[in-house]
Amino acid sequence: MSQQGSVLVTGGARSGKSSFAEKLCMKRAESGMYVATAQAYDDEMQARIRIHQDRRHDSAYGWQTVEEPIALPELLDTLGETVSDAPAVVVDCLTLWLTNVLLQAEPEGTAVMEERLGLSIGRLARAVQVYPGLVILVTNEVGSGIVPEYPLGRIYRDWAGIMNQRLARVCDEVFLVTAGIPVEIKSKEYLI
Repeated sequence: MSQQGSVLVTGGARSGKSSFAEKLCMKRAESGMYVATAQAYDDEMQARIRIHQDRRHDSAYGWQTVEEPIALPELLDTLGETVSDAPAVVVDCLTLWLTNVLLQAEPEGTAVMEERLGLSIGRLARAVQVYPGLVILVTNEVGSGIVPEYPLGRIYRDWAGIMNQRLARVCDEVFLVTAGIPVEIKSKEYLI
């Protein structure tokens, strides 16, 4: 029987976020669904995806993998409605999902793109709030580096921060992973 609740796992690139999220799911549920948002457009990305697939395969845990690059809120809604015992879900990763949504809307112009990003993030936050099982979301902290040179990069960076804040508010737990060390930070929040 899977636990209920929502968890956001954030950190920098190669910090150990995905590995931690998978281990957390394995600890809290008998089996899990891995929702992959990445799209393999080149050999380098295919290699990255293979590393994640191999790690899940080697774990001998009951992973079911679903690839969903854009309709993530709808997938969570469907899983929560049609399954009496909703599966434990790991979504890896939200910043790739945001990239997919952004690039799909980019040809329509900045105003439409930003409106679509806001609506998509809102739908995702609502889907996470009502999901009846365990959902673990992996995301990246992209705003800790330099300011991107191009407008699209700045829009992406800003919306990734907005998305992370929005989901951190609705999740029960938030972990920051740095150098492979996960620290739960939401319980330490300083409220003003």
